Amino acid sequence: DGQNIVVAGMRNIKTTADIQSKDMKVIGTRMIQPKNNGYKPAGTGNIYYGSNIFTDMVLQYIQTGIMPQFNIQITNSDPTTSVGSQVMAYYGCTLTGTIPLSVLDSEETMLNYDFNFTYTSVARLSAFTDPATLGQ
Repeated sequence: DGQNIVVAGMRNIKTTADIQSKDMKVIGTRMIQPKNNGYKPAGTGNIYYGSNIFTDMVLQYIQTGIMPQFNIQITNSDPTTSVGSQVMAYYGCTLTGTIPLSVLDSEETMLNYDFNFTYTSVARLSAFTDPATLGQ
């Protein structure tokens, strides 16, 4: 809904692009080689329980049948290295799989849960700088 929200309770996040392929027979040979024909975008993460953002999305889906979309921007930066930072943006994200609506565990100090999502497009907004000593 046009909001920018810093998800401070995020413990980790990982995005993937699973390259899909089909076997292809090469004419005039007995060789069968893979031919890339697409990718499956996905992501996983872990968030501390206490943020309403994903619960609100699931409840909206349950009540209206409309799954809200969101965008994610991830910045990797380590000022102690010469590679600088990288910023990746993921657009058209939607939750998938199981999202808990309630969590109660007296054995845990900080409650958290895993979540899954998919995205429709990705862009690298800024890239790492190649290390000055690469290959030396």
